[in-house]
Amino acid sequence: MTAPIVQTSRAVTLVGGGPMGRGDLELALSHAPVLVAADSGAITALDAGYMPQAVIGDLDSLDAEALARLPAERVHRITEQDSTDFDKALRNISAPVVVGIGFTGGRLDHQLAALNTLVRLSSRPCVLLGDKDLVFHAPRSLQLDLFSGERVSLFPMHAISGRSTGLKWPINGLALAPDGLIGTSNQATGAMTLELDSDGMLVMLPRTNLAEVMRAITLP
Repeated sequence: MTAPIVQTSRAVTLVGGGPMGRGDLELALSHAPVLVAADSGAITALDAGYMPQAVIGDLDSLDAEALARLPAERVHRITEQDSTDFDKALRNISAPVVVGIGFTGGRLDHQLAALNTLVRLSSRPCVLLGDKDLVFHAPRSLQLDLFSGERVSLFPMHAISGRSTGLKWPINGLALAPDGLIGTSNQATGAMTLELDSDGMLVMLPRTNLAEVMRAITLP
């Protein structure tokens, strides 16, 4: 098995080339100080005054000028075209948790592909930060300290069942599926727990919960 390109005991900020809000990069780095870029995310990082420790992707969005700004040993080209740059980067990062920015705005197909990657690479804990929300793949056992009344959306990426506490509308006994019953706009009544019978559940929360989500999904 090929060793990951980035191996670290600290949280990683992974920046993509999509739209992001003012201050998002600084926010992510304050929680996840190791900076990695997926393809044209390197331009975003460099323009903000940061040098990524690694740039991973097919590099089709980096021109010669951008590449010249990067140390050659930090650039890692993966030429296969069967996956997105987010996928290429995430599967080549070994870290307790990854915070991804620049992956949830812009084109809808890119957003859906990123959600697909979250599920397929569920062994790589990752939270994607958007302009209002964050999204992550739920481990089978999850505990979050949330405020009462806070919005919690659960979206199954395949048929899944489980149990919950701390939700206004519990999922106990429900069969959830992407083409059936989903859990959009539930509400927390306080601390929330999920016990899921399989992988494949995405959780969406207000982005103010970034630190708590990172705590909950970080690998030891």
